[in-house]
This record gives sequence, structure tokens and C-alpha cells, in this order.
Amino acid sequence: MKGEIRPDHMPANKFQFRVAGLADIGAVTVSGIEDELEKVELPDRTMASGGQRKAGEFEIGIPMHHTAEIAAMELWFVESQDPVLPTYKKPCTLAHPSISGQASRNFTLTGVFPSKRALPDLDKSNEGEMNVETWTLAYDNILPL
Repeated sequence: MKGEIRPDHMPANKFQFRVAGLADIGAVTVSGIEDELEKVELPDRTMASGGQRKAGEFEIGIPMHHTAEIAAMELWFVESQDPVLPTYKKPCTLAHPSISGQASRNFTLTGVFPSKRALPDLDKSNEGEMNVETWTLAYDNILPL
């Protein structure tokens, strides 16, 4: 990065991802989360807003050796399976604190539930990097705080 790092700089590695009702799940990665409006194509071939936000999906990565966090995710995954429990959708918070702690950019995601787990690719020639499970989370809405 060129230039001066200001005290309100928000480093990409200092995010916090929390799920209401779960202990800190220690996500080490969070994919980009998109906030998109529905759109419609009009008869004159122009686009117009459909007025509603689209639901979406994103991924989080949790180290496989974080057994308590993985167990919490597995229990939440079970809540989302048939018979689906009424508590399966949980609100989540994504926080981006600044270096100084004086500023942050926060988002609340509503209606979140795990829809998929992916185990990592494995390779014996790997130098010993950390194995990370990838969880796909579906959400209804994302709201800036």
C-alpha cells in the first residue's frame, strides 16, 4: 500500500464475525458479501429497480483444529435440516474496527443459516498449511449499522 496509514485505517485482517447465540466461531476468512437489488427489464429493453433487496450467500473459513467452533457450526447446520428448528435462522454481525479503535464499519446480516460445508482440498506435498473448513451461509438481508 502506498502512502500514509491513517489511524482510522481498517485492516482487512482485523474483522470480527459473530453469530447471535453461538460462541465466537473464529472465522479466519469471510468472502465478499453482496448487497444487490432485484431488477427488471422493461419492454423498451432498459433496466429498472425491482425495489427489493436480493437474498444471498457468502462463505466463511474456520480452521479445522478449532474443534469447539466447528462443533457449534455442526449443531447450527443440524438445526437447518429436516425437521428444521424455528431457531435455525440467526442474525450475524460483521465488524471492521479501525487501527485506532475510534471508528468502525459494521453490518448486520439477518436470516442467516449454514447451507453447505466444504472440506479442504488435501495434498501430501503441502508444507503444512492450516486446514480450513469452508461454510456457505445464506442470508436474507444485510444492513449497515
